[in-house]
Amino acid sequence: MKFGLFFFNRFLRKNLNTVLLVSLSLLTIIILISFNNLKNLESKRYQNLLDNVYLDKSIKNIINNLNPKYEDIEHKISEGDTFDKILKKYDVSTNEIKELKRILNKKNNINSLEINQLIKFTIEKNKITQIINFEFPINKKKKIFLTKNFESGDFAYEEVITNLEKKIVYKEGIIKRSLYRAATSKKIKPNIIIDFARIYGFQIDFQRDIRKNDTFHILYEEFVGDNEEVLETGNILFANINLGGQDNELYFFNKKNYEGHYDVQGKSAVKALMKTPINGARLSSSFGMRKHPILGYNKMHKGTDFAAPKGTPVMASGDGQIIKAAWCGGGGNCVKIKHNKTYSTVYAHLSKFAAGIKKGARVKQGRIIGYVGSTGLSTGPHLHYEVIENGKKINSQKLKLPSGKILKGDIRKNFEIDRIKTDIYISELLN
Repeated sequence: MKFGLFFFNRFLRKNLNTVLLVSLSLLTIIILISFNNLKNLESKRYQNLLDNVYLDKSIKNIINNLNPKYEDIEHKISEGDTFDKILKKYDVSTNEIKELKRILNKKNNINSLEINQLIKFTIEKNKITQIINFEFPINKKKKIFLTKNFESGDFAYEEVITNLEKKIVYKEGIIKRSLYRAATSKKIKPNIIIDFARIYGFQIDFQRDIRKNDTFHILYEEFVGDNEEVLETGNILFANINLGGQDNELYFFNKKNYEGHYDVQGKSAVKALMKTPINGARLSSSFGMRKHPILGYNKMHKGTDFAAPKGTPVMASGDGQIIKAAWCGGGGNCVKIKHNKTYSTVYAHLSKFAAGIKKGARVKQGRIIGYVGSTGLSTGPHLHYEVIENGKKINSQKLKLPSGKILKGDIRKNFEIDRIKTDIYISELLN
């Protein structure tokens, strides 16, 4: 016995590290097995707990109560949006929508929504979704705020007007490819460029009359906020487009009953009809005989086609009364305007009509009446434009129309004084 114990102790001293390592490994294995057994047991208990129907209902109830009761919404207006359509998208009740429209329509026109306009409102999610507050921008200077009174259910109405500082800006540039590109490169706002084109729309075809290295000059109003951001633009006070070395100067005259742009002789830039009722379009098919792109045979084309992206605004080329705003067969959606005893115009293939455009309505020159589309017999988005003179369709691009107002007497003297002041102001800016 003693002999065996002696050899065991001797063996233990020589292999102590090995013995300790084996013992530690066995202990680790035992601990892991015990831990896994405990873990499996707890997992089964936890699963049984979760499978409990009453607990499941309680958890769902807690989660539902955690959902936000109020939701802030910012909706950017896109093509085809209407006031009703927007609010119905967020499950606002019909009665709530009617009440909002009733309040807003008292002082404002909410039927004409501008694309990219931002409407903000907060809704309460309950059995019936309702508006808590509503922010509606009239323009960049004026916003309407409606806030619900929870006791009465009525809305409090508030108008907020931003104080803006007016600045006079002068820009000039050289046209290399197009007026629009040249003007935007000078950081001129798009609406000013469109207004510039509109002013000259009676005498210049921006697709065919402009050549490379023609120049433009423009003096206009900007309105800036506290952070110097341009929030609004005003009148074009002076405009000139030099075509082939010849100036075409126009001055803004702000006189009651004579407000508008006039040349140096005091003749109004406004004529009976605009040469082109659309901005930024390409003349794609002129008046005359051609092979019809769909029917496949030669046919007289009794109008002028302007290719433009779908949704491009189309303007009334003159004052008048709408005698048709409906489907016109091959012309798709079309508008026909009677301007006077002599002239009528037609605008065809529209994607849709503008708000308020219907038979019997009166329109002013430059008002948007619809948007470019490809309805009817059409191979792509474009405007088909017709001018009818004494019942006969004529070439609108060769039509020569008389000027509108001509300033005379004391009114002409006042215009000359304003014109000279404008010239002096521009000279001072350039110096």
